[in-house]
Amino acid sequence: MENKLQELTQKIYTEGISKAQEEADAILGKARKEADELLKNAEKQSAEIMDKATKEAETLRRNTDSELAMSAKQAINAFKQELTTLIVSKAVAPVKDVVKEGEFIQKLIETVIANWNPGASDIDLALLLPETDRKKLESYFTEKSKSLLDAGLELQFSNQIKAGFKIGPKDGSYIISFTENDFENFFKAYARPKLRELLYGGE
Repeated sequence: MENKLQELTQKIYTEGISKAQEEADAILGKARKEADELLKNAEKQSAEIMDKATKEAETLRRNTDSELAMSAKQAINAFKQELTTLIVSKAVAPVKDVVKEGEFIQKLIETVIANWNPGASDIDLALLLPETDRKKLESYFTEKSKSLLDAGLELQFSNQIKAGFKIGPKDGSYIISFTENDFENFFKAYARPKLRELLYGGE
């Protein structure tokens, strides 16, 4: 009886140990499986994060390169513009001096009038001149171009004109301007593209 009890006890103990071992193995297997899944997920997330970071870094690099290139281009264009403006402004000074030269303006006025209405005996024109040059110009027209005054040319003077002149029909229907600013603007408009082509090859 005692032997059977001992055998039964041993059997229960052995079965308990075996069952506990099975449960331990199952728990350990499950833990290893879960650990493998966690590791795989961590590796996947790590790869996704690295891929995203790489793409973002590449996008940032491209954007930075693009902005730097644009800034450099804008800086070069601004420099070209400033250089062109500086040279043109320096070149305009002699042009402005020529416009202020009395003999040049007088010859220009005579040429304009002569070609306004060739062959006409009457000159139905009003000539607007700088007030500062009134005495000199009145004297010139009285002494050397009296025939123009006799033919109907009307002289007018204005403080608004610093150099050059304006001319048009006496009725004021339109006026053609040959002032200092007109010559300056004409020269700038002509010189700027030519100068850019000379300096930068037409860029």
